[in-house]
Amino acid sequence: MQNMLNGLRIVEASAFVAAPMCGMTLAQLGADVIRFDQIGGGIDYHRWPVTKDDHSIYWAELNKGKRSLAVDLKNPEARELITRLIALPGPSGGIMSTNLPAKGWLSHESLCQHRADVIQLAIVGDRHGGTAVDYTVNAKVGYPFLTGPEDDDRPINHVLPAWDITAALLASTSLLAALRFRDQTGKGQRIDLALADVALATVGHLGFVGERKINGTARTRGGNYLYGAFGRDFTTADGERVMVMAISPKMWSGLLAATGLKDAMAALGARLGLDLDQEGARYTARREIADLLASFIGSQPLAALAKAFDAQGVCWGKYQSMTDLIDHDPDCSPANPIYHLVEQPDIGTYPVAGQAMHFGAVTREPARRAPRLGEHTDEILADLLGLSSGEIGRLHDAGIVAGPTR
Repeated sequence: MQNMLNGLRIVEASAFVAAPMCGMTLAQLGADVIRFDQIGGGIDYHRWPVTKDDHSIYWAELNKGKRSLAVDLKNPEARELITRLIALPGPSGGIMSTNLPAKGWLSHESLCQHRADVIQLAIVGDRHGGTAVDYTVNAKVGYPFLTGPEDDDRPINHVLPAWDITAALLASTSLLAALRFRDQTGKGQRIDLALADVALATVGHLGFVGERKINGTARTRGGNYLYGAFGRDFTTADGERVMVMAISPKMWSGLLAATGLKDAMAALGARLGLDLDQEGARYTARREIADLLASFIGSQPLAALAKAFDAQGVCWGKYQSMTDLIDHDPDCSPANPIYHLVEQPDIGTYPVAGQAMHFGAVTREPARRAPRLGEHTDEILADLLGLSSGEIGRLHDAGIVAGPTR
């Protein structure tokens, strides 16, 4: 945790990846993020991976650092409590984030009746109001037909939820931008962020649209080759697999120095009529370059290759499984300052990640654990809404609110 957003309060109603990750990002930066849930948990409360006792590690990770309020969302009195919480006065409040239906009592128009400058972020599936998740969005924008072996025409889904992650980070940025706008103008607003538009905008940003419209070409599968320069995987003499990249002139010259192939590559370029010092030419000649590199890399054990590559500043990486990463790589352990051992109730103690960035003006503190469902119900009702112990007791007795269950 890095306490950069102390004093900022965000009320969250969320599930799955994008909205919870948005809140978690802000919470790990010091914001007071209060998520409210139906008593017993929402639709992702038991999402895999889970422990043998069915406690969701997934839910815990995406809700680190937040406070939890459990209420009966079907009860009008519970809805009134949530509305009051969102609409609390002051420059740090009046902010709500959700990827659940923001309509009826939770619509921006309704919330504005209680606080005119409310900021509400609404993450939706697509701009038409349809449902979408990362896999369906990925199918829409064509990446499954660019992923996988060159000789396989089947769509291949990417297991990284790229659009959810990108949407989460855009959502957190959008909330801070809207807060800056409100500080300057006094005006709140609703922010609509469609998951499909996140992917569609990215397709444009990365040049796919321009490439098709201007050049009239269609991008095809490239297997494990990098598009537009040189990069590919190779196998060493002892059976390890490495990824080798040469995008910049420095990367290319370092690769030639480490492999001793400078003269051979110059001869290849002359034979093909290409200047291999240009990254586009290296992509054109990628297969011929790979043949020369495969011969050298295939004759070297990993240790010798690593020594030669590192000495020349080659951009490369060894393939390892997720199990190898987590069990053996110090970068995925408390040896890396982003990880700390955290005791998560009902789950156990294990390395938990904070934010990847480091701010030089503040001290990095350990990541904060996720709450138990309803863990902060009473303190939120008392400290923020000013309810007495008797009033809170009545709400519990009526089943309108709930505390944590063990």
